[in-house]
Amino acid sequence: MDGRHGAQGLRVLVGLRADDGATPERATAGPRLGRGVPRAAVFYVTAIREIGVPRYCEFRRLLHLDAPASFEELTDNPEWAEQLRRVYGHVERVDTMVGMFAEPKPAGFAFSDTAFRVFILMASRRLNSDRFFTRDYRPEVYTQTGMDWIADNQMGSVLLRHFPDLRPYLRGLDNAFVPWTNAGAAAV
Repeated sequence: MDGRHGAQGLRVLVGLRADDGATPERATAGPRLGRGVPRAAVFYVTAIREIGVPRYCEFRRLLHLDAPASFEELTDNPEWAEQLRRVYGHVERVDTMVGMFAEPKPAGFAFSDTAFRVFILMASRRLNSDRFFTRDYRPEVYTQTGMDWIADNQMGSVLLRHFPDLRPYLRGLDNAFVPWTNAGAAAV
């Protein structure tokens, strides 16, 4: 870490688990470093700072999105807003990953609006640069059987083929990319 923001910026992560997409109230387990900070949180924030990713508000501006002017605009959870205020002091100092975990998720989404926009940008670039999704996406390369298999399957069917134990978590979902059924609530 560069020392400009110090360990103070990590204290808010006592409640965040970057490795499970969690929210502050769900972070109770996992390897931790002093003061209860999860190792994954330290890794993500440190790595992101070291490679020069801008802070959350600037990151959103660079994506041509509005940046929150307060902690209350950043998150709809008053407890998180207060934790962020105590740790960061000003909304402009919030780390990018922390901001994305704190912002409200759009209805039906498993992750934040900011993260979704980055995903869409990167996914489309990857698809457009992969010859198997562009010029070689044809029966002469995949065979007609292969093309039919692609047309007749979805992400959920692929997951279940390889991981049948996921069936209770995916049951009733039309799309494998929406939040899955909670493990405790999953019907077996």
